[in-house]
Amino acid sequence: MRKKALLSVLIVAFMLIGMASLAQAQGGDPTPNPFLAMGDMERQLAQMDMEPQGPEGKPWEQMLEPIEMIDTSMFKTEPPWKVCFSNASINNSWRVVGNAVMQYEVTQHPEIGEFIATDAQESPEKQISDIEDLLTRDCDILIVSPATTEALTPAVEKAYATGIPVVVFDRGVNTTDYTTFIHPIGGFAFGATGARWLAEQMGGEGNVLALRVLPGVDVLETRWQAAEQIFSEYPGINVVGMEFNESDPAKAKAIVLDYLERYELNGIWSDFGGVSAAVYEAFVDFGADVPPITGEDFNGWLKVWQAEGLTGIAPTYPTYQWRTPIIAAVKILNGESVPQEWVLPQPFITNENLDQYANPDLPDGHYAMCGCNDIPGFLEDLWGSN
Repeated sequence: MRKKALLSVLIVAFMLIGMASLAQAQGGDPTPNPFLAMGDMERQLAQMDMEPQGPEGKPWEQMLEPIEMIDTSMFKTEPPWKVCFSNASINNSWRVVGNAVMQYEVTQHPEIGEFIATDAQESPEKQISDIEDLLTRDCDILIVSPATTEALTPAVEKAYATGIPVVVFDRGVNTTDYTTFIHPIGGFAFGATGARWLAEQMGGEGNVLALRVLPGVDVLETRWQAAEQIFSEYPGINVVGMEFNESDPAKAKAIVLDYLERYELNGIWSDFGGVSAAVYEAFVDFGADVPPITGEDFNGWLKVWQAEGLTGIAPTYPTYQWRTPIIAAVKILNGESVPQEWVLPQPFITNENLDQYANPDLPDGHYAMCGCNDIPGFLEDLWGSN
């Protein structure tokens, strides 16, 4: 056992050294990222191969191991319940779809007498204020999707200390002071899936441009950390740049055009599918061959990918996860056990299964993994007639 433990420590040490060397080679900060935990990366990659437990066809109710159920009998209370939700924002279509899915799930539980939601507009300061206000409104349970990880940690801890059950989902916090934390497998799995596929499509060599949304959010930081680690395993791959685009397709396109002036780009790694179609347009406008591109289950990207016969992959961070906090809230207020960490499946889309998910009849902003495509009238209400 001691030999195995020592070997694990050495493996992690070498991986961290490799990542620091990569950062130095690219002119970056060699200090390890505070979100990086190689044990978590190994765990997430293992979870990608696991069979989920739970109702077939309802991944938002499923769970992946390890599953540690906790007693919530102390929170049991008679309905009707007041469920309060502090939302980081509804500032992009992923969150618009997710928010609509959550609102639908609320309607499926008549025990919920009142549902109060706030929108922090991606401002940590506003979200902290929102939570303080919600704590004065006699909520039976508080759901939080944090704007940023570190800034919202004290607010979640303060809420939990009041004795109210707290459900954290989507983005995490640096504490375990919550009742349950709900999320798909995670950023490491997302980033590594796309990076490994891209490296193999490139034959292990060539120039990669990495496009990211913004810094400081755990699920986004870990996507890039995993990708960096995968690329470091291929000596022939050169990451020529890492740029933030703030979810703005026009900005992402301008970044790609700028790099095409200076480099031949052989692959694009992106942590947000909403800009992948704009990336494709940049190559077309420049007159360059379109390389393999990673994306997401953003319908605008899926439609272009399908129509143009491109080579791509779409790791996902499914919007169906927005249904799960409501399901968890109902369980908790009924005094039923829930996992302290509720890990949901995280599928991905390839050229082989693309036709199952791309929908030319829906707007670009739709997300295929919403757990809502078969709900009668839902898409019409969300997007209107097309």
